Amino acid sequence: MKALVVRLDSFGDVLLAGPAVRAVAEHATSVTLLCGPRGGPAARLLPRVDDVVVWAAPWEGSGAPAVDEADVEGLVGRLRAGGYDVALILTSFHQSPLPTALLLRLAGVGRIGADSTDHPGRLLDVRHRRLPGRHEVRAALDTAAALGFAPAPGDDGRLRVVPTPGTGALTGNGPYVVVHPGASAPARTWDPDRWAEAVTALADAGHRVVVTGGGGERELTRRVSGAAGVDLGGRTDPRSLAGVLRAADAVVCGNTGPAHLAAAVGTPVVSLFSPVVPAERWAPWGVPVVLLGDQRAPCAGSRARHCPVPGHPCLNQITTHDVVLAVRKLLKESA
Repeated sequence: MKALVVRLDSFGDVLLAGPAVRAVAEHATSVTLLCGPRGGPAARLLPRVDDVVVWAAPWEGSGAPAVDEADVEGLVGRLRAGGYDVALILTSFHQSPLPTALLLRLAGVGRIGADSTDHPGRLLDVRHRRLPGRHEVRAALDTAAALGFAPAPGDDGRLRVVPTPGTGALTGNGPYVVVHPGASAPARTWDPDRWAEAVTALADAGHRVVVTGGGGERELTRRVSGAAGVDLGGRTDPRSLAGVLRAADAVVCGNTGPAHLAAAVGTPVVSLFSPVVPAERWAPWGVPVVLLGDQRAPCAGSRARHCPVPGHPCLNQITTHDVVLAVRKLLKESA
């Protein structure tokens, strides 16, 4: 049985789909993951994925492309050529799987299942309805199970990635804490000055600090690192970043993909979690976590990219002392 799993969102979303992907792989001869451009690097880190198809959907993300007939027809043709027997469409609680299901029907996929609030007509063979407040990992596993894909016996449902390389040449010798200041939406993280203060405070508390960031975040990581941190901005790809996070004692970051990558390599997370999306659905999964931030702030549930409340109080009420204490708590628990 050839299976297709669809998760069209970002890097962290694809990582959260990993346990469901493993459940599908337990019953299929091969698994192809269809994802968006932001999720492609994460898809290539997931165990038991045989092939990755990257496609930018016109209905996903803040920078979604315009509808292009030839592009849509090209995807349908590629999926038809894949000859998939079954497809599992994974979406967040606020998204509809039906546009994707329509394309899969046109591609001749034999059996299609998804979590859908909207009535699916003939687009879905299995319509699952998620339980209220379900974490995205559990919701995906529930939907997979509804389609007949139970996890392997003994699978703990945690996030996982393929083996990571050694990264001592990047980080230097000795224990360290990672600070990852960037996020895809400004509402989900501190401003650079606050992060720089946190790096200094962690260094003053005796921690060696490694600051990570993508290729477009070099200026940010340089500013945040200052004289106290090791600046790895732009110096890691997703797999080597996973290695850096795996070797860390703890990771401090906002609500962003690397928080889930840290969880996937088993590293505790201090999460500065803005409630623009619910922590009960999106908090780092399966590792010790300290959530910082007012989860009942006025911005709660708004999905805002930029904080709608002057002063960004949900995160700016957090102090650098709070961060140091949270790291200390996680290290004590893991000792």
